[in-house]
Amino acid sequence: MTDKIEFVDLKAQYAQLKSRIDVRMTTVLSHGQYIMGPEVRELEEALEVHTGAKHCVTVASGTEALLISLMAIGIKPGDEVITTPFTFVATAEVIALLGAVPVFVDVEADTCNIDPNGIEAAITPRTRAIIPVSLYGQTPNMDEINAIAAKHGNIVVIEDAAQSFGATYKARKSCNLSTIGCTSFFPSKPLGCYGDGGAIFTSDDGFAKAMREIRVHGQEKRYYHTRIGVGGRMDTLQCAVVLAKLENFAWEIDQRIAAGERYAKLFAGHNGIRQLAVRSDRTCVWGQYTIQVDRRDAVLKSLADAGIPTAVHYPVPLNRQPAYERLSRAAGKLNNSDSVSERVFSLPMHPYLEQPVQERIARSVINAVA
Repeated sequence: MTDKIEFVDLKAQYAQLKSRIDVRMTTVLSHGQYIMGPEVRELEEALEVHTGAKHCVTVASGTEALLISLMAIGIKPGDEVITTPFTFVATAEVIALLGAVPVFVDVEADTCNIDPNGIEAAITPRTRAIIPVSLYGQTPNMDEINAIAAKHGNIVVIEDAAQSFGATYKARKSCNLSTIGCTSFFPSKPLGCYGDGGAIFTSDDGFAKAMREIRVHGQEKRYYHTRIGVGGRMDTLQCAVVLAKLENFAWEIDQRIAAGERYAKLFAGHNGIRQLAVRSDRTCVWGQYTIQVDRRDAVLKSLADAGIPTAVHYPVPLNRQPAYERLSRAAGKLNNSDSVSERVFSLPMHPYLEQPVQERIARSVINAVA
């Protein structure tokens, strides 16, 4: 055990997977097809098998995955898209970039995921999509959300699964729980590359065709543009990295879940530490291992003094961000979002987190909140 604690230990992961990653990257360097090389389709096919979705479309980032998805379903200026205010800005950013209106629904206090009970009241004749975020590695109640969407004219549901790839909901894989699923391969995600990357999943042939065209500037074939698009491809080297990591992914997910269970036991019964609820019908892959405390600033200072790295995901809800206050609307009160944003913080979490390190982290947290 080293003295320095890593928040996400990518160096340990590389040491474990070095031979696979090096071979994969060297292969790309040898064939020289850095854009849309054979590893791109190979990865898409592997991820289709992993999720069970009919189509996987790799793209340049998780943000591009969301943007291209909204473009594919035809989101226009003035349309409304329901989502959560307690998420990374990209979720609302892509809505605003298309001139649509983010409509914020409050979160559940115990999971920090969007509360399905608030969605139906937020729907108007302008509602075109719902983007539930699978925050911290656990999906929301997707069946209930899908049922609400179907009831109101088959509104498209797009799961933002940037933090939950590998998680399950009722034995089904995150990213294959609704019409469209989007994920990110940012290096710190459960399945990450060594730069930016992402993917879109759908079993709708029409949407998949649109997505594939949009990611290459709207081309149906070379220099023949059928729609407005973007430069949204995931490069071949990054696909090669993800392919190498995918071989070990099931083991890493098991380790993440085990590390989350160890944290839960270490913090059990300690007043002042509120753990997130994990629903019995789903798994959490802990894209971020997050707890809630009072006096967060003081707790974070104490942990920093003890050499424990932390992060806050997220300190200001999107409805209170200057860029979105006038562009969005709130569907009802957002009290839980306000409350959790003042209390949450995340602890080190990765598949190579050793039990003695977790025990040291837990002792420091318990002492800090005492």
